[in-house]
Parts: sequence; C-alpha cells; structure tokens
Amino acid sequence: MKVLLDNQRATELFAADLAELLKEGDVLALSGDLGTGKSTLSRALLRHLAADPHLEVPSPTFTLVQTYDLPRMSVAHLDLYRIEEPEELEELGLDEYLETGVALIEWPEMGDPSYWPEALDLKLTEGTEPDTREITLTANCESWQNRLDRLAARRALLQKSGWIDAEREHVQGDASMRTYFRLHKNGETVVFMDSPPTGPEPRLPTGKTYGETVHRARDVTAFFALSNALADHGFRVPKRLAADPENGLALLEDFGDQIITENGEAVKERYELAIDDIARLHSCDWQTGLQADGKPHQLKPCDFEVLITEADLYLQWYLPYASGEPATEQQSRDYVEAWRELLEPVLQSEPTLLLRDYHSPNIMWLPEASGLNKLGLIDYQDAMIGPAAYDVASLVYDARVDMPADLQEHLLQRYCDLARKHKPIFDEMAFRNAVAVLALQRNAKILGAFVRLDKQLGKPKYMEMLPRIRNYVRQCFAQLGEVKLKPMFTVILSSNETSQSGDCNKRTKRQRQRDA
Repeated sequence: MKVLLDNQRATELFAADLAELLKEGDVLALSGDLGTGKSTLSRALLRHLAADPHLEVPSPTFTLVQTYDLPRMSVAHLDLYRIEEPEELEELGLDEYLETGVALIEWPEMGDPSYWPEALDLKLTEGTEPDTREITLTANCESWQNRLDRLAARRALLQKSGWIDAEREHVQGDASMRTYFRLHKNGETVVFMDSPPTGPEPRLPTGKTYGETVHRARDVTAFFALSNALADHGFRVPKRLAADPENGLALLEDFGDQIITENGEAVKERYELAIDDIARLHSCDWQTGLQADGKPHQLKPCDFEVLITEADLYLQWYLPYASGEPATEQQSRDYVEAWRELLEPVLQSEPTLLLRDYHSPNIMWLPEASGLNKLGLIDYQDAMIGPAAYDVASLVYDARVDMPADLQEHLLQRYCDLARKHKPIFDEMAFRNAVAVLALQRNAKILGAFVRLDKQLGKPKYMEMLPRIRNYVRQCFAQLGEVKLKPMFTVILSSNETSQSGDCNKRTKRQRQRDA
C-alpha cells in the first residue's frame, strides 16, 4: 500500500488513521532517510494515542527507548540507529513491551527483523513535489493485511466525502468489533463508524454459530435498515451523511458524548424520558421486513433458542470462573429445563420491536432538543421482535450504572401506566414478572459475556461491573421466589457481597506490573 502525503499535516493525519488500527502486540518498523518525516509521524501517532496534542515526544536516539503508558495501550518508541549488535535488542526488553503494548521502531534495518516477523513495515521517502512524502506500507502477516485493506477503504470514504483533512479524535467503542472516531473540521463534527462484517465463528452443537443463533447482525445493512424504520416512526437516530455499505463504513451525525447518566449516576429525569420513549416504541406497529441500500433485512423472533443460548454463557464462562468447576451434563440439562419453565409464559406475550441493548451507553442525551427528541438512539442493529419486557429490563437493570431500587420501581410503574393507555388489556402483574425473568436472563448472559471478554479476548475492564450484575441477579430472585433455576445461582446467592462496582479480587497483568 502506498500513500502520497502532500505536507506535514497530511503525515500527521495519516499517523492518526494508523493509530486507530493498532492493538497490543503490534510492531511498526519505520524506516526512511534523515529528514523524510519519521519523527513527525511518530510524534503524531503517539499524540493521537494519548489524546494529547501537546504530549512531549523526545527522540529516543540516545536513550534507545522511550516508553509511554497511555490510556489505550502502552507504547515503546525505539531508535536502533546507535545499536552495534542486533543482540542488544534483548537487553532493550522488546518482548516485555509487546506483552502489554505496541513497539514503534525507527531504523529497524539496524536490528534483526527476526525479532518482529509479523511487523508492519513503513518506509518514508521524499515525494516528487516539495514538502511531499510517500509512505509505503508492507504487511508481513494476514492481520496487518486485513487492517491495511480497512485503512484504504476508510481513507477512500474520507476522501470522497470531503473529510480527509479533518482532525481525528478517538471515540471509546463497545464490546463489539465496531470502532468509532470523531472528525473535526471548520467547527463541525461527524462520527466515523467502522462496522466490519462478522468473521468466521465456531459452530455450536446445533450446527449454527452463536451469532446466527442469537440473530446478531452480520453486516451494516441491519443498522441502516433499522435506522430508516426508526426514523420513519419519529425516533431520533443519527443521520447518515456518507457511507460505503459494502465495507461497513459510514459518516454519521454526531450526537456528542452525553448519555442519560451523569458522573456515573442515573439521572431520574433522563431515565423517565427513556421509559417514555421505549413505551412509545412498543406502541408502534412494526414491519418485520426492512431494507437499506436495496438489500433486505428481516427482523428475527426473540424465541427460546435465542434466550437459552445467551443464558448459557453463564454456565459456560461465569460458573467455572466463580466456582472453579465446569458445569456437569446434568446441571446443563436442569439449567435448560428450569429456564424453559420461566421463559415459556413470557414468550406468549404480544411481540413488538425490541432494541436489545436499550441502556445508558446507547441512549444519548441531546440537551438542545425538546421532548423525546432529547434522546438519541444508537447501537440497535441487533434488534428483534419479541417481548416488550426485554427492553424495560435492559433499562431498569442498567448494566453500566448502579440503579437505586426506588428509581427502578418508579420507572417500572411509569412504563406500566403508559402501557395501560396504549393497550386495551394490560396485565401488570404478568408484565412485572416478565421483566424480572428477562432481567435475570439478561444478567446471566452478561455475567458470562464479561468473563469471556476477559479470558478469551483480553478485555478485563468489564470485570469491574460483575458485582453490580450479581446484585441484579439477587434482586431478580428476590422477586421470583423459589423457582427451579435458583440452585444454579447458589455461587452468587450465598455470597455476602455488598459492593456494586469494582472487582477487588481481579486485576489485570498491567495493573499488577504497575503495583510491583
């Protein structure tokens, strides 16, 4: 891949684009003659990762290595110009740096490339015009080749849409493979979304993948189709400003950073509007056949197979983590049957559109608007058709914030009062039971999912939320009483835990290193 950089500013913006693709364990091998811009690119990349345009980036020419413990990852910036023997690399501790971060190596030709066989090679040369540079990127592994393909597609959309010269700002993403960054230009901002198609997944015993079974969106068509449907019904969703649907890329209206929580606490007035919004959504008539860009998208049913497959994450991941023992075959059979007894009555309720992850991170607060337009919806591509109680449970038992019991009851009653206006027959007792059942199912899934994110994908930050989720599980059983499922959660119910956030028993490797 070759990119022509018209000036220093273009080099700095390219460095920011490259920084958005980095992950722990990466090596960037940056070569080029003196004066070709290696320091400019290195400095811009580090400043973007630090989210600090004024970060001091001294040259590592004499120290050989400068390290940066940045919020997203640590970076070791090496300059090998002065090393005399490649073996000196061992003394620099390259392997240790790569365990928790990224290595950016200038003058890699002075070292031994066998130490970084899967590096991304970058070579800067002078362009044909004054002040221009050309950078050549060579991938030495499939991972980097795939990322370079994404980089080329991203920059093509930026060029086509007129935002190639905009300032980049990283935006914290979610637990999915989607990534986001904000673009600033002439006082305006937009959000760049990269939602790649799902890759290969292992097959479950049923022959389907997990994503197929629980109806996770396979590509960006679902997001665009649901955006159209929600907007048609008057809900506030981000406007699509430019897109490359084939590659899952889009420039979207920027809703900002405010959500319905503030300083880590639920804001009553905002949650009231969120309940009002979801009650209105559940009162609408929804078509199951949607489309976007000429492609169909079918809303799938939230049935027992979906819910038990999700709840099984508790059995697969959380229970072994908490008890030290895997579930037995008999426990697995009992677990499924106990869930069937709880879920079958719930699934008999009148189906509606359910957004699936209707909680604080996905409900943006837009203070300049009025009424329900103060709420902007995002992250709804996995929506299904199913029980209305699911979205209510998702909000009332918000996984990302401690929900006071009185606020939970207030919101639940508010929804019931609204539903009674929209529906000629509304069984409040049955609905409240359905909310408790689906909150239990959802939080069982979340417990397993958060442990999986830590153990399998190296994302430990979600473990901090486990105490809150365990507390929600206790709340659900307190409402459901003595049900057959209860013994499967003894590892939680028998605990005297009182705190709702922070996991004092689990620390990341990086945290342990800092404490050492």
